[in-house]
Amino acid sequence: MNPPARAATLMSGDEYRESLRRLSPTVFVDGRRVESVADEAAFAPGLNAIALTYDYALKPEYAPLMTAVQHTSGKRVNRLTHIDMSGGDLLNKLEAVRLVCQETGCAQRYLTHDALNALAQVSARIDNARGTSENTARFLNYLHRVQDQDLTLGVAMTDAKGDRSRRPHQQANVDSYVHVVERNAKGIVISGTKAIVTGAPYMHELLVMPCRNMGKDDADFAVCCAVPVDAPGVVMVARPAGRPGEKLEHGDALFSRKYGQSTAVVMFDKVLVPWDNVFYAGEWEHSGHLTYSYATHHRQTCIGARAGFGDLLIGAGALMCEANGFDPGRETHLREQMVELIKITEGFFACGVAASVYGKPDEHSGTFMPDPVFSNIGKLLLATQIYDMHRIAHYVSGGLIVTLPGPDEDHNPETAARLADVLRANPAVPYEQRIQTARFIEDLTAGYQGGWYSVISLHGGGSPEAMKQEIWRNYPVGSKVELVERILERGIASDGTPAAAPHQEDRAITRNRQPGKCCDMGCSTPGQPVMVDLPAKPAKT
Repeated sequence: MNPPARAATLMSGDEYRESLRRLSPTVFVDGRRVESVADEAAFAPGLNAIALTYDYALKPEYAPLMTAVQHTSGKRVNRLTHIDMSGGDLLNKLEAVRLVCQETGCAQRYLTHDALNALAQVSARIDNARGTSENTARFLNYLHRVQDQDLTLGVAMTDAKGDRSRRPHQQANVDSYVHVVERNAKGIVISGTKAIVTGAPYMHELLVMPCRNMGKDDADFAVCCAVPVDAPGVVMVARPAGRPGEKLEHGDALFSRKYGQSTAVVMFDKVLVPWDNVFYAGEWEHSGHLTYSYATHHRQTCIGARAGFGDLLIGAGALMCEANGFDPGRETHLREQMVELIKITEGFFACGVAASVYGKPDEHSGTFMPDPVFSNIGKLLLATQIYDMHRIAHYVSGGLIVTLPGPDEDHNPETAARLADVLRANPAVPYEQRIQTARFIEDLTAGYQGGWYSVISLHGGGSPEAMKQEIWRNYPVGSKVELVERILERGIASDGTPAAAPHQEDRAITRNRQPGKCCDMGCSTPGQPVMVDLPAKPAKT
């Protein structure tokens, strides 16, 4: 019997907030300097979302899913800082992300997981190319520190980019991309701008990563390193998380006043990064691999996140139907729309499951990679169907979700009682519950937060065009072509085996091939426990 795994330090949500009070980042929001990120009202919804990922790891009923044993240390760590070593790990991560996003809409901390897994792969790849082990050793030292301290990392990946038609070294303003300006005995010095850093103000550290494949002339821009959020020279200009504000206490923005996400423009001005925190600087040949690895992990993870958001819409849509006096099981047009919403949500989530089951170990690090085809198809589906999800929620809910009088009228003695009487529909559902559900759906789909969910779903993790490129690049079209050619008896040798067609290697449509999906290669090992079981949530009384 194996001994129980040692536990790394797992913080609670309150301890996470307290850890931020020990940091002093330079952060601006709404045109003013923030004194304490942990106590800043504009960031409270974002802190709440991250804090939940800490609290869930400590709940006995969720701990089997929200934690995992790190194979390189033997310690039990938060799932969102864990390195995946099997298809089961990928699937459990997917389910964990869906779980926390059911509560928060977007838990954000899963970016830490995706970046660490990509960094594990590229570190091993560089060592393999050099015949060394120092990059992997440096990464593992960093990984174990992150896990032991239970940190949350911001992914500083998307550069400001400047003129999109020009490469990094061709920019008129060199600081539109983060780049190395100096190397010395202590480390590297970096300057430049990252434009869309999720949750940056309430992170512990930032992982600086390239956002594109670099050429030889872009070597100074091929940099990957870890930077504390309060390192000298780091300045963040952020937007509020969700919709915090005084008026919201009256009932508006029921969800986004509690949970939300800040993003920030992060400017680096001659920031010194010690060598221990530098994972590469100038190795332009590996920038594309890191970008690809991170994107594949992140797109699969996004599937779980938006499935959690879909769960919110499905539940709210059913409640609104009931409050309006309808049973979707009896009303054909409502049932069709609800089933369509379920089909969309579970359809792209099924791609995430398939990406887990057909995941394969990275050839250099052994880290399990989600299948790129299913990861990109799932992300493409959610990116383009998020608008359909909103439309369906609007259809089944009716126009009341955006035409209700403002929440102040709920407390107006001259109108409140009469509104409660005339705007009640199903006699079994109190008026207050009907308008509460209506405003919840408005918040998620038809207001500021709804627009944010649409844009972040469309562009988060890359644009739909990037996913289409990856699908075409990885999909085994060549295998399908050869299948049809065999059936048509083209290129069949005398012994009945397929023979190479003339100039086969020059045919663009046959370049991509892969083993059949029915074989064990790339699948979970037979008998492997794939996913942990969680108890059903108790009904609220």
